Amino acid sequence: MPRVTVIAPPFHSHAAPLSVLAAGLRVAGVEVTFACAEEFALLAETAGVGFAQLTVSRNANTGIARRTRQAGEESKRLEEFLEATRAGAVPALLVQARHRAADMLAEPERVLAQLRALHARRPADWYVVDQLSYAVTLALHCLDLPYATFCPGHPSYLPAAPDALFGVPYAWPQAVRPSAADLQTLRGKARANERSFNALFSRFIARHAPHRPVPSRAFAHCSPRAVVLNYPQLDWLPPRPEGPAYVFSGHLTPTDTLDAGPFWNSEVRRLRQTGERLVLVALGTFLSARRDVLESVTRGILVERPDTSVILAAGDQANALAGLAGPRVGVAATVPQQALLSQVDAMVHHGGNNSFTECLAAGVPALLLPFSSDQFSVAHDAERSGSGLCLDPYRLEANKAGQAVSTLLDAPRHALNTLSAHVREQGPTRAARALIELMR
Repeated sequence: MPRVTVIAPPFHSHAAPLSVLAAGLRVAGVEVTFACAEEFALLAETAGVGFAQLTVSRNANTGIARRTRQAGEESKRLEEFLEATRAGAVPALLVQARHRAADMLAEPERVLAQLRALHARRPADWYVVDQLSYAVTLALHCLDLPYATFCPGHPSYLPAAPDALFGVPYAWPQAVRPSAADLQTLRGKARANERSFNALFSRFIARHAPHRPVPSRAFAHCSPRAVVLNYPQLDWLPPRPEGPAYVFSGHLTPTDTLDAGPFWNSEVRRLRQTGERLVLVALGTFLSARRDVLESVTRGILVERPDTSVILAAGDQANALAGLAGPRVGVAATVPQQALLSQVDAMVHHGGNNSFTECLAAGVPALLLPFSSDQFSVAHDAERSGSGLCLDPYRLEANKAGQAVSTLLDAPRHALNTLSAHVREQGPTRAARALIELMR
């Protein structure tokens, strides 16, 4: 039986889908170890796989970013990012670009030493590594250990074309179109980051593994054998780097029926009594901090759709937004999103990759409010595929949000149903089997 170690960064939005892939590998006949920070041991238990404690990043997010214990600098960067999300798309992306080295390539020597020790203690035939954990990929490259790459976000996170830059969306939704000057500034910062990462990779390899080749583009560096993309295979996606085989998982949610639990099942029944339709509003583990957006969306839905109730995932703003709770609104810090999607009629989310693919798997239309990262690319794909609508969260008006949700609730779902069926045909079991074949 082959032994595989799945290495996850300490971010719930990355570790959770990786743990589902780990479960798929186990079912397909692989002995799996899930390596992550101690706070994520329960994910390994749920997946039915072994666990090894491994922290590959100083930054972390265990489910609500602001409630996660952070070191001083990491907490400061989080607040700087959240403040930038009030200024616009490009300002948010520029802050992320400035934080990139500290967030994604921190302490590569420590990571190399930890992985060397882990492999000596629990040797694996091959590894699965999150593509955004550049220090881990760099360490595995230097140690010459076979690995597969897991791309947790939009496929364009692996830039292939010469003009494609990490941190610059490959396409924008209709509602968010930066000026030419802002785009030029963003591209300039992204080019500088690429040069910096290339130099860091080159120096590190020369110091620790001079016999190993130096990648021409650090951001595009991935397994030469296999890459798993947590995304559906859409016809218009940009090209990917040549070399590895690509496995589109479509979605990485558990394939068995999920139960939201007694409380939420009761809450859904309560909310359905006062509203025929039900909408889930959740902006992810970071952006739930945007209380103003959560409140505007909720109030807009209540006014524009008297027949509709709302479940609001409010993160660390749950107490501040408790006044919205009532016959048509349920407010909680966190919700069992994957389980609830089978019980709601639409969702409002931030364009995160997990929310996008989970909605597709559940056949739920979505209003996307992209703030940062790859969310603009995801929002573009949602619009083009007919699975969702997009509004600019930086210029959000409550009535416009309510009207957009109303449109989703009333619109035909032919395109969404077709794409949803395609996504459900894929999933973790199929992706795991394909990956095993490629890594033999």
